[in-house]
Amino acid sequence: MSLAQPRTGVGTYTFELARALAAATPADEFELVSPLPFEPSVVTGIQPANLRCIYSKPNVLQRRWWTIGLPMYMRSHPFELFHGTNYEVPLRAQCPTVVTIHDLSLLLHSSTHEARAVRRARLLLPLMARKAKLVITPSELIRNEVCEHLRIQAKKVFAVPLAPRANFKPMPLAETVATRTRLNVEDDFLLFVGTIEPRKNLLTLVQALEEIMRRTELRPQLVIAGKVGWKVDEVLAQLQGLPSRDWIRLIGFVSDEDLRALYSSCRLFVYPSIYEGFGLPPLEAMACGAPVVSSRVPSIKESVARVVSATDWKGLAGSIVELLTDEQARQSLSIRGREHAQEFSWQRTAALTREVYEQALG
Repeated sequence: MSLAQPRTGVGTYTFELARALAAATPADEFELVSPLPFEPSVVTGIQPANLRCIYSKPNVLQRRWWTIGLPMYMRSHPFELFHGTNYEVPLRAQCPTVVTIHDLSLLLHSSTHEARAVRRARLLLPLMARKAKLVITPSELIRNEVCEHLRIQAKKVFAVPLAPRANFKPMPLAETVATRTRLNVEDDFLLFVGTIEPRKNLLTLVQALEEIMRRTELRPQLVIAGKVGWKVDEVLAQLQGLPSRDWIRLIGFVSDEDLRALYSSCRLFVYPSIYEGFGLPPLEAMACGAPVVSSRVPSIKESVARVVSATDWKGLAGSIVELLTDEQARQSLSIRGREHAQEFSWQRTAALTREVYEQALG
């Protein structure tokens, strides 16, 4: 499902993991199966040859994908193992199953989600975690939360980190000009990347920007890149009512190449999210050389980024001002961040995931 639209976090995880697994084990066959047509870039980007995209168009009966459609497909196309990369596995499977639970935001921060999604998660997450033979999480934080809140034995849950995509690497500043001009992004800008939703805590970031403009002569543009999520009307309405609105640029979902240009040319990447299972955007920003100011997320540590409280907008403003006015501190963060990002790779993610598969099959 996550590969039927422009890729965000789960789609990126599914796509990159599948490619890395197939490349590492060419003797095995891998399928990405979806009841919806794949987004075109998925089909064109699929490689190597032992990885295929299967669009299994459901009939009227099979539209209940997880309970009817997918089990029927699996009976006619037997698998050795099924990996549900987006919280779900079929309840009736003829092979071992592994499920990835990316976070427990729907349970632990339910006020930031739609009520319908919260009700569904309360029913399905414990069920899926029990039904799957093994569970993968993107960090030790989420592993511990799954064991505690879903009451799953620790020996059944494995933390496997994600990684920046290989195309995210520093781009020379001169090569970013065309992208920034087209997107109406100024030379001096802060960058946020992520779905526009309450959990991402954009209003705290905007409050920090307001504080900066009240207390200093700095006037950085705030660029927000990402698709519109849930409960977004309230967020957008508050943004429009702020004095700093003319300094805020919402550019929507952007391509990876445009994103690389923005990561590589921003003065700071700022990520004040309330809760993250891993925190891929800050890590990808680091891979491109961006200095990062972030709330505490599992993918980074204080030695490679300026870490602030997600609710302390004054502290966030202070950190931004300090780094905007200290070129040496920004460069130091940039260097340490790139070194940290290089510790992660999709090849390592695939190898650790393969170990989980082997245990599930064993």
